[in-house]
Amino acid sequence: MSESRLVYSTDVGRIDTKEPKQEVQGKVFKDGAVRIERQTKGRKGKGVMLVVGIDSEQHDLKKLAKTLKSKMGQGGAVKEGVIEIQGDDREKLKQLLEGQGFKVKIAGG
Repeated sequence: MSESRLVYSTDVGRIDTKEPKQEVQGKVFKDGAVRIERQTKGRKGKGVMLVVGIDSEQHDLKKLAKTLKSKMGQGGAVKEGVIEIQGDDREKLKQLLEGQGFKVKIAGG
């Protein structure tokens, strides 16, 4: 019985154990620059821009992604410590990130 996870008990009501979420560490480069990559792999030819190299401990990735998506006028997501922005306007994204105080490099073709 010690192996079971008790979900509900009539004695005390709902018992919900909180399991801590693991923070996903993104790739941080030694030169401190943020890279903007373009990727179409696994997306049926649709391109997305990947913002890689932002330290998730110093910056709130979800808040930054929301700001970038709204200013770009495009959708996106935060997955595994990487910000994904739909479309292919890397120059505009570079200007927005530099305005936020990041050192930015465009990576890939």
